[in-house]
Amino acid sequence: MFPIRDDQQPTRTPMVTWALLALNVVVFAFQLGMPDWVLERFYLLYGIVPARITDPQWAWYNGFPGGGWLTFLTSLFIHGGWLHLLANMWTLWLFGDDVEDRLGPGRFLALYLGAGLVAGSVQVLLFPGMTMPTIGASGAVAGVMGAFLLLFPLARIDILVPVFFFFFVWQVPAVFYLPFWFLGEVLSGTLALAVPTFSNVAFWAHVGGFLTGLALVQHLRPEPPVRRARPVEIIHGPGFVILPGR
Repeated sequence: MFPIRDDQQPTRTPMVTWALLALNVVVFAFQLGMPDWVLERFYLLYGIVPARITDPQWAWYNGFPGGGWLTFLTSLFIHGGWLHLLANMWTLWLFGDDVEDRLGPGRFLALYLGAGLVAGSVQVLLFPGMTMPTIGASGAVAGVMGAFLLLFPLARIDILVPVFFFFFVWQVPAVFYLPFWFLGEVLSGTLALAVPTFSNVAFWAHVGGFLTGLALVQHLRPEPPVRRARPVEIIHGPGFVILPGR
């Protein structure tokens, strides 16, 4: 199932969402000009390699500079192919404009980066000896999805559902689709732990990002404006009292 649209209409231009989309596309265009051997080194230097973080001796022996902490940020803007990029950017655009509209640009950026950093940390904690790089905006985008669930639980989402050789569009509420997606990531991640060759997708990074988005949005969303009661004017008349409404 793949989301294709929602029924929310932002009231302002999502500048941060646009900027994130543009930055990811620019970095990917830069990657396209690299020879394969350079691109492989690029992934290793700027993606998250858990062993580089957890084993300084291994990192030194393999020629990695420093401790690699900056890769928790740089990895969010690197993608492994067209489909990887398009899936993440489409999902970011679909949900990000609405979340940014509700939170504002600064708080939205904080949520996005916070979810991405936690997602990368989860990957390192669960696979500390892993020597392959983890790249992509998926963990940060998952955080945006978690925030969307809390902010717009009743929003209607159109999803594309393949059935054999046919495709159908179903409209479901966010409170159904997003938990279903999250459960799929948990199940896939559990299977990947049991069968390491199952997939090279960082399912648990997605889980960590989603939960982080759920947690952060509760602290980042603006408080609703407080309605001040109008002063009550008591008008006395012969035999009655009028209390004007608010």
